[in-house]
Amino acid sequence: MHVDWESLFANFIAAQLPEGDPAHDLAHVHRVVANARMLAAAEGADLSVVLPAAWLHDCVVVPKDSADRPRASRLAAAAAADFLGQAGYPADHIPAIRHAIEAHSFTARIPPETLAARVVQDADRLDAIGAIGIARTLMLGAAMGKPLYDDAEPLPATRPPDDARAIIDHFYTKLLRLAEMMQTETGRREGERRTALMRLYLDELGRELSGGGLAGS
Repeated sequence: MHVDWESLFANFIAAQLPEGDPAHDLAHVHRVVANARMLAAAEGADLSVVLPAAWLHDCVVVPKDSADRPRASRLAAAAAADFLGQAGYPADHIPAIRHAIEAHSFTARIPPETLAARVVQDADRLDAIGAIGIARTLMLGAAMGKPLYDDAEPLPATRPPDDARAIIDHFYTKLLRLAEMMQTETGRREGERRTALMRLYLDELGRELSGGGLAGS
């Protein structure tokens, strides 16, 4: 009997995601799946591992300000493995899927040991940068009640960046570094393109906040 696995994954993840988290909603999952499909095609990764891992990578979401945050990907991997086993997914793929989910997280710091895990990690990190990344950062920071920037020094130049204090600092503590951390050549190229856009945004933000002259004046 044919099983529409992706519909099964989509229905399962839709039921697991918490409400009110703009950075980990169903739209994020769909974008990560699309990124993973693109990267897998370019890099030759196994879709039977990549796609379930991409669909299920956030099936357990731990708030970013929780002390349990570093364990989120391990918790998600365990929950995904249980779900896949009960659903009858081919058992020989489940360990690789579990590893890919565990290794996707920035905070867990688990090195990806397979091509599929490298693809899933890059797919998730690409959604954190570029135009989507800017929007997600601003939305999540606002939801957490953080100010956009530090009034004394909006862009950290002489002070260390601190994303616990201001939204913009998150670009400097994490997002601008992600392109160089990409695991695949395809992910690195796309990451560099998206990072260039973020730098343009920050340059313009700095110009506007410093009282730069109006264009054409």
